[in-house]
Amino acid sequence: MSAEVGVESHVDDGVTIGYGDGDDPVIGDRARIRAGTIVYDDVTIGDDFVTGHNVLVREHTTIGDQVLLGTETVVDGTTTIGSRVSIQTNVYIPTNTRIGDDVFVGPGVVMTNDPYPVRTDAELVGPIIENHASIGANATLLPGVTVGEGAFVAAGALVVNDVPPRTLAVGVPAVHRELPEQLRGENRIRR
Repeated sequence: MSAEVGVESHVDDGVTIGYGDGDDPVIGDRARIRAGTIVYDDVTIGDDFVTGHNVLVREHTTIGDQVLLGTETVVDGTTTIGSRVSIQTNVYIPTNTRIGDDVFVGPGVVMTNDPYPVRTDAELVGPIIENHASIGANATLLPGVTVGEGAFVAAGALVVNDVPPRTLAVGVPAVHRELPEQLRGENRIRR
């Protein structure tokens, strides 16, 4: 396989770009892809993409510009990730998930897409995370939930219902509260 990797990119030894039987992946300019990363076929990634070590990006995934995928993160395919997104270490993103622009996903976040694992056939529907949302460390998002624009999910929260825009979700199961003043506004993702 011959993948298309943009100019000024650095790809470590031990990286696999192009895995499977589909179209070669396309990765934009100025990428920094660290050892152990695997990018499947049928993946399109924008400019300024950065990974930690041992990242997996499965087929039919589209990733925008200026995206960070932290070490040991798994993006399980048929997923869309916007631009200026920071996804920290050990995050699991299942098939059929949509992540908007300017989103922060903290370390250890688990997203799910199967409402009845191995008990019954069900449509796999991942979460939707809208623009400027933040997800705290070790939060869990159940299948099909939407985290609204500018919402903030606290660390360790279990999100079982949609989180309205500009709302704080906290607890197990998560309850919704008014967003505190210091958490209002838009995310400023820095790399």
